[in-house]
Amino acid sequence: MSEPTYLDADIEKEIDLTDIDFSDLEEQYQVSIDLNNYVVVDGAPIAPEAKVPVLTKVLRKLFGGAGTIVEGEEGLFMPLENGKTKGYLFIQYEKAEDAMKAIKQLNGKKLDQNHRLLVNRLSDVEKYGAEGKISTEFVEPEVKPFESHGYLKSWLQDPTGRDQIVLHYSETVGMFWNKKGREPEPVVEPRKGFTSKYAKFSPKGTYLFSIHPQGVQAWGASDFRKVAKFFHNQVRLVDFSPTERFMVTLSPLPITLPESAEQKAEFPFSKESIGHKLVIWDLTTNEPVRTFALPPYLEGQKEMPWPLVKWSYDDKYCARQGPDALAVYETETFQLLDKKLIKIDDIVDFEWAPAGVKLAGGQKGEAPAHLLSYWTPESPNKTARVAVMQIPSREVLRTVNLFQVSDCKMHWQSEGKLLCVKVDRHTKSGKTLFTNLEFFKTTEKDIPVEKVELKDVVVNFAFEPKSEKFITISRLDDGNNNPAIPKNTITFYEPEAQKGTKKTAATSYKPVKAIPNKHSNTIVWSPKGRYAVIATILRNNGELEFYDTQFDDDKEKIKLLKTEKYTAMTNLQWDPSGRLLAAWSSAWIHAIDNGYHLYEFTGNQVRDQTVEQFKEFIWRPRPASLLSANDRKKVRTNLREYSAQFDELDAMEADAAVREAILARRKALEKWREYRSKYAHNEEAHSDVQVETIEEIKEEIIEEKEEVIE
Repeated sequence: MSEPTYLDADIEKEIDLTDIDFSDLEEQYQVSIDLNNYVVVDGAPIAPEAKVPVLTKVLRKLFGGAGTIVEGEEGLFMPLENGKTKGYLFIQYEKAEDAMKAIKQLNGKKLDQNHRLLVNRLSDVEKYGAEGKISTEFVEPEVKPFESHGYLKSWLQDPTGRDQIVLHYSETVGMFWNKKGREPEPVVEPRKGFTSKYAKFSPKGTYLFSIHPQGVQAWGASDFRKVAKFFHNQVRLVDFSPTERFMVTLSPLPITLPESAEQKAEFPFSKESIGHKLVIWDLTTNEPVRTFALPPYLEGQKEMPWPLVKWSYDDKYCARQGPDALAVYETETFQLLDKKLIKIDDIVDFEWAPAGVKLAGGQKGEAPAHLLSYWTPESPNKTARVAVMQIPSREVLRTVNLFQVSDCKMHWQSEGKLLCVKVDRHTKSGKTLFTNLEFFKTTEKDIPVEKVELKDVVVNFAFEPKSEKFITISRLDDGNNNPAIPKNTITFYEPEAQKGTKKTAATSYKPVKAIPNKHSNTIVWSPKGRYAVIATILRNNGELEFYDTQFDDDKEKIKLLKTEKYTAMTNLQWDPSGRLLAAWSSAWIHAIDNGYHLYEFTGNQVRDQTVEQFKEFIWRPRPASLLSANDRKKVRTNLREYSAQFDELDAMEADAAVREAILARRKALEKWREYRSKYAHNEEAHSDVQVETIEEIKEEIIEEKEEVIE
């Protein structure tokens, strides 16, 4: 059979492939790549090929903290050119969620001093980097007009140096100037419905915060206008870092995605924050910088320990306590210090030193150290332990082992020079309690620890600000718990150099005065020291005792200045200057005699105000003084002159007639000064002035005698 023949026309026809089905081949050899699993990293070091393995290991460890990276070269690809890396790389995660987490955590992260990493999704490169995806025409972005909130520290410029107070009563919050001997003067009109729960100042007094179902509102400037709002549904607790840079909020409800488009536009949280309850806000940007889930052991508790986040004195670090660990974060990035937890088995509590500490043996000009203390309880296999740790090195500088411990409370002295650990101990039978005070002297070599052993149980302890003096309230644990029997003892302590040693050597602490058989349970030192109020805050048994701890008398150093009864008292607070003490009866606690009293530091009452449904009295805090040591010395030298000026202002406010007389004298004096300045250097004017000498004769009887002449 011969081969078939074809016409030339048929050979020239094109073959049509459109009707051929390739679906089986496409399905068999299809490559599925999800670009959302990939991130592209810019800003990496340009390194020789020989250093690529080390660099790859470092970057794998860093980015592996966000999620699981695919194994092998496919997981981390770093292009090379001319024997060097090109400064960028590609990372493939097993899950797209891990890629998003890496972008959030590591975008902008400093790898070292010279390299900052920029992290983006590879799909975004395809989306925005392809030709035609982005317009080449420049469009000027819309910039919102600057909104000035005024000078946020304007209250510090008050000519008479008055303090501000907030009075919360019923559903109203009022902001007032506190005036000596007169009723408070409103700063702005009192506002009804200002807050749904309570109001709170930031630590330096810059902002006043109110609590609402939708979140927190910040107010400030001279007229207490709205400054910022922070959306966090059903907030209950609020706290601040020492320098006012950060705010912490806690809600019993987890963060959830809003449903409406309007709410989504104002929603400040990312998807990673869904389900979290604790939020840290940056008060300079008003944005959340970190959110946390509530630890499982705290879920459902009626009484929440607060604060849950504690801060170093300068806001450089913050820390959270967890089961068997301490999580310390650097606040520049809010990443874990050294990318790992500090393991501390059975940790119960910790506290930061409230100031930087100059450690013994430190280099000249070295920055003060950040210290924190913590304690762990006793167990059958180990003793209780109190330790002082330095951050960021994590070095434990001093440890003390303790036996038969029931509880510990850590009290830092305001300058960080001393840590007092109040150790409540029990006898071997466990029936009797007593207290030891362990003093860690952080500025001395090897941080020596001095013990003060007591027979009583200390129920309250307080250091004098910027001093080593302290006061305790204690009672003998004799099994009699009848609150009607006064059995508390107030004891004043002061340091004493040990005999035969130099002043700077080790000191002991001795009781200067003890006052037994008291109901007292509260200690409040004046912010400036020296004066202290020992109070009894019990239902229907309120009392205040005002003490001068530097009384200038050879017979007694501790002087009781005055005792005042205030039966319904629930709270106490000193003003920032230490001149006035506010005591009040809060309707949040009981409905008896609600209102407030004001006392001078000597105990003299200057105001007694009954206010229906009174809830809270708040002094506005003041920032630390900007005066140098020489400026403060000058003020002390001229204190009598400044005091006379303020006395004159007080007299003017107290009496209208006195005010008119003082203003008239000032006006006459001003005219005289104008006259003197006009003619003092004008000789021609002086030639025309007729000089008149006025002689004034005064008679003074030096002695007068009366004699009877017979």
